[in-house]
Amino acid sequence: MSSESTPTNLPEIARSKRDLLVALSGVAMTVTIVAFDATIISTILPQVANTLGGLSLYAWVGTGYFLACAVAILIFGRLGDLYGRKRLMLWSLILVALGSALSGLSQSMLQLIAFRVLQGIGGGMMIATAFAAPADLIPDPKQRVQWLVVLSVTFAVASGIGPVLGGLVTQTLGWRAAFFLIPLTAAMAYYLIVRFFPSIKPIRDQKLTLDWLGALLLIWVVGAPLIGLELLTMQARVVPSSVAIMLIVSSVLAGLFLIRVERRASTPIFPLRILQTPQMRYLNLAALLAGAVMFVLIFYIPLLLQDVFGWTPTQTGFVIVPLVVGIPIGSIVNGRLWPRITNPQRLMVFGSALLTVGCAMALTFSATTSFAMMLATMTLCGIGLGFLLTNFTVFGQTLVQRHDVGMASALVQTTRAVGSAVGTALVGIAIAHFSIQSGLRIGLMGAVIASMAIGWLTSRVKIPSYTAKSDG
Repeated sequence: MSSESTPTNLPEIARSKRDLLVALSGVAMTVTIVAFDATIISTILPQVANTLGGLSLYAWVGTGYFLACAVAILIFGRLGDLYGRKRLMLWSLILVALGSALSGLSQSMLQLIAFRVLQGIGGGMMIATAFAAPADLIPDPKQRVQWLVVLSVTFAVASGIGPVLGGLVTQTLGWRAAFFLIPLTAAMAYYLIVRFFPSIKPIRDQKLTLDWLGALLLIWVVGAPLIGLELLTMQARVVPSSVAIMLIVSSVLAGLFLIRVERRASTPIFPLRILQTPQMRYLNLAALLAGAVMFVLIFYIPLLLQDVFGWTPTQTGFVIVPLVVGIPIGSIVNGRLWPRITNPQRLMVFGSALLTVGCAMALTFSATTSFAMMLATMTLCGIGLGFLLTNFTVFGQTLVQRHDVGMASALVQTTRAVGSAVGTALVGIAIAHFSIQSGLRIGLMGAVIASMAIGWLTSRVKIPSYTAKSDG
């Protein structure tokens, strides 16, 4: 008999609509904390760096967090499938709250980086469990997509509020106080999850043996290329480029070894069956490309507007807001349409078409481009991404067996994160070799091609049993 876990009797879990609503409200609050955790630091970090010294370590405050987060997502996504998600959600809240409070008490940049890494581990644990939690409570994907839309919208809105909130608190109470916003929010989320989220323990037919070697290899496969890319894009060559390239190559070798280890493990940390279907491979490749396109727009359009066109930060912010606002708008419309059509993958194709047109329009940006044109372009890109991001998670959960939904959700989130790192790094390298305008033009050309590829990939992702379920 296999040692893999199977879920409990799901219909008995949600005792009432009220309990379901409150339980998922707690999950939504954890998503808010993840967004705050990742974004509040953006507005307060310059003042933190000036106070603590060590401006040379400025980038690593963010890099350390996102590296830890990306590595943790896959590990805890799998552990959630094996042991249940409630306990992991509670521990993630504790880690993030503790890391944030310690960050507020930091006396040096090295301490701050260490505490942000702790927060990153908790944040990765949160992402892995929060986006898989609706699958535990809502088996029907037509109903589940509505809640995943709520989570996506919550994340997008909180990501927009986070920098503003952090700036306001810093101006009034100081930067240390801003770090204590997260522990306060975490306390409320902790209560809701303890009180209302059911403890769903997977049924196993024998004792599990943790795949420690697979876990270490998985950490290296995900972390090493991200570190290598970060080192390649650093302006100050503290570490030779050859070391960064060796890290990236070593991750490929570790990946090949990981495949061999996981084929023999009784309870693999990364079950290869997750990617055994072409649809799942297409979906994750599309998610990787979408992450790259999204962060090329978020990171480098502001750089173009400010450093090349001479815009102020405030003007630049008004151009980027439609991109952030467009994502929840697209997600909401997508959630309304999803249960009403028999081939929901068409929504992803539609989103990729909008994204393609938006990136092509961004290619035409110049100093004479009208403000209205830029707003329309960013709105189009945001709505297109809104049709993609939620669907990646829904389809990923639906294409695998129920006892793998956490790992499937985590894999989608991780491929998006890796795509984001790869996209920003490649465009950064192009800008370093040419100029901001030329490098970004190359990046946007790549974004157009990537968006078209997303459309082709998602058109091939189908849920075999969905039409039959819909007709039933």
